[in-house]
Amino acid sequence: MARKTASGDEAAAVAAAIARFEAEFASAPPEDAEPRLSGWQRAALAEGIGAKQTVQDLGGGSRWLS
Repeated sequence: MARKTASGDEAAAVAAAIARFEAEFASAPPEDAEPRLSGWQRAALAEGIGAKQTVQDLGGGSRWLS
């Protein structure tokens, strides 16, 4: 008996179906759960805040749109 493996397209379709299933049927996080930030996200937020302060210190605060 010959064995057949999935083609790249078939494997991608299976992976996409599993990801869609997980997204649709994953349990919701508890109401009291705080969003968790990764180290990368915390650094990006801190750097973004620092960049905004730098622009304001340079006299460009009125042009900062956020």
